[in-house]
Amino acid sequence: MTKLIDQNLLKLQGVVDYGYTEADKALSYQKYLDWINESKAGKLSYLTDERSLKRESLKSIFPEFKSAYVFLFNYPKFKTEQGDLKIASYALSFGAKDYHYVLKDRLNIIAKSITHKEYKISLDIEPVLERDLAHRAGLGWFGKNSMLINKTHGSYFLIGSILLSETFNQPIKKIETDHCGSCTKCIDFCPTNAISSDRTLIAQKCISTYTIEEFKDVEPPKSYESVKEEIFGCDICQEVCPWNHKIPAEQSPENFVTDFFFNKSAQKILLQLEQMSNREYKRIFYGTALARTGRVGMMKNLKALKKP
Repeated sequence: MTKLIDQNLLKLQGVVDYGYTEADKALSYQKYLDWINESKAGKLSYLTDERSLKRESLKSIFPEFKSAYVFLFNYPKFKTEQGDLKIASYALSFGAKDYHYVLKDRLNIIAKSITHKEYKISLDIEPVLERDLAHRAGLGWFGKNSMLINKTHGSYFLIGSILLSETFNQPIKKIETDHCGSCTKCIDFCPTNAISSDRTLIAQKCISTYTIEEFKDVEPPKSYESVKEEIFGCDICQEVCPWNHKIPAEQSPENFVTDFFFNKSAQKILLQLEQMSNREYKRIFYGTALARTGRVGMMKNLKALKKP
């Protein structure tokens, strides 16, 4: 079937690039299994449970699969003023709303413009190796930090896909070759040595895992004492990547999240959190990425910083 996608609609929905594939099987599935078997997943049990078997083929979650459109939704690379604490840029984007809700709505709008048949939205909550799917669709290569890197848009984007029950007369891009070369900046600048030389992440050493997935007061990873600013997520390996240098940095947005966490010391924020209940924290940050870590988890992050 021939179906032209409305380019203006894609632009309106924040899509900066897209690709098409009819390949259901993940090319990196064995490497993913090796990553699990080498115990590099840490706390990320949702990546190692019975759903790991479903990640081999898209037909495991959508038996009617015939093709997929894969979209890159960019988000800004935000500047951090000197002395400010840092929150991963994705969490401050989309009006500080949890991107899962935002992108799901956008993908449904796009899907309904493409097909009247059955389809399934795929984000990173589905048992899909979404970076592999984007790689199959010709949208980038796996960087040494394990992120998907696109020649034009670097790695400041989120991946969302539409799995379809029909095929389209759509050009299929060539699979992108590696363009990291001999560069090792992401490996060299990671404060906790979380990036392996085989382009995989050791989750239990990763700042993002510690600050987002650890909800209780637990010990930080080794070498965390050098971390001075990251309190939710981490963009260090993206910030040093040469493929992101051409992306202009923007001022951090003004919203209730930045109002709460920026232009304050960790000590002052800790005091505010100590004076509120878990329920109040959930109410304030409901519908944002920061709701995931909870009040106790955020207090743990602030206490672990070298700089008060």
